Amino acid sequence: MRERPFLRVVRGEPDDIELAALTAVLAAAASAPRKPEKPRPRSSWSDRLALLRRPVHPGEGAWRASAFPR
Repeated sequence: MRERPFLRVVRGEPDDIELAALTAVLAAAASAPRKPEKPRPRSSWSDRLALLRRPVHPGEGAWRASAFPR
């Protein structure tokens, strides 16, 4: 089975230096580390922090502060 060429010139007649430069650029781009994907925002349905309450501190107006957090 015959392997396909890495590059194929469709138009023009590049010299050896131009083909070498193009090959170097493509090889560098292929071996460059990819940027990590941005993390997707967490769904409010799966956010476990919503299950936690802030502690209730005794004192004047504490019952109101526990029911209506700022």
